[in-house]
Amino acid sequence: MTRSSKGRMPRLEDVAGVAGVSHQTVSRVINNHPNVSKATREKVELAITELGYRRNTAARSLVTRRSQTIGVLASELSQYGPAHTLLGVEQAARNAGYFVSIVALREVTKEGILNAVSHFTDQAVDGMVVLVPHADTVRALEEMNLSVPVVAVGSPGNSTVSGAMVDQRHGARLAVEHLIKLGHRKIAHVCGPPRWTDSGERAAGWREALRDACLHDQLLFEGDWSAGSGYEIGQKLAAERQVTALFVGNDQMALGVLRAFAERNIRVPHEVSIVGFDDQPESGYFTPPLTTVRQDFEELGRRCVDVMLRGIQAGADASSIVVTPQLVLRASTTPPES
Repeated sequence: MTRSSKGRMPRLEDVAGVAGVSHQTVSRVINNHPNVSKATREKVELAITELGYRRNTAARSLVTRRSQTIGVLASELSQYGPAHTLLGVEQAARNAGYFVSIVALREVTKEGILNAVSHFTDQAVDGMVVLVPHADTVRALEEMNLSVPVVAVGSPGNSTVSGAMVDQRHGARLAVEHLIKLGHRKIAHVCGPPRWTDSGERAAGWREALRDACLHDQLLFEGDWSAGSGYEIGQKLAAERQVTALFVGNDQMALGVLRAFAERNIRVPHEVSIVGFDDQPESGYFTPPLTTVRQDFEELGRRCVDVMLRGIQAGADASSIVVTPQLVLRASTTPPES
């Protein structure tokens, strides 16, 4: 950091002097205020870079009574979805000028959630993002009567807790309706753990699409999101040969199914078509490349933080935002053989 001509760390007034603007204008630029011209913003940013100015967040907190920190409570971070949602939230918060304090739960219990919230309260966070994809999470938060804005990711929220979610049910319908349009009539679903909200929504979308097409929905198999559980279910399905298509609840389980089918010489997609969910970076390199449903975790993170900031800055009421997923077509689906 460059020191000022007086031998001290540069201050906001120093930036204003170099840029030839008022200190109020410098403050507006630092806080991303919209009422600043492009030319003025560029002058101030150049002066900030030249001087090596850094905001005094401690002093700012005393004035604004805000910590510029968001607490993020998370669990299941070994899974692709929660991990990348957390990255999206963290990036969006940083872009908005907020620090992120993270607590990761090993086991999801009401006591664990309460302890994490108490930790955030001690830190005087300005708001909380809760990334715990279990059905009872919002109920536990509601009972705590929190004084800062809270956004529950993966939930529609309620009157006191905002929600930010990908439309999992719509994504499942996209997958199953694609298989139905190809001509498949025996479509099984490999779902995730029943405690997960996303798992229940994807299973519901599978059922709805089948029932709308007057097809039965009895072929449901429960996995645990891992490739190993997909492999075990794939072995069972390969032995029974009762389906022509599979909607698998995530790409990792789909990978296990593909391995089991390959070992039994079941050709995908010629004998069984497969659709996954998530669109992990590796899914385009499976054998064959996997048709799947893409979730935009960066967009989810941005919109989640937008909801949070409205609550922090404007005192907005709890609200809900929904991100729409997309079907990504690759080589693992085709019309069934006669």
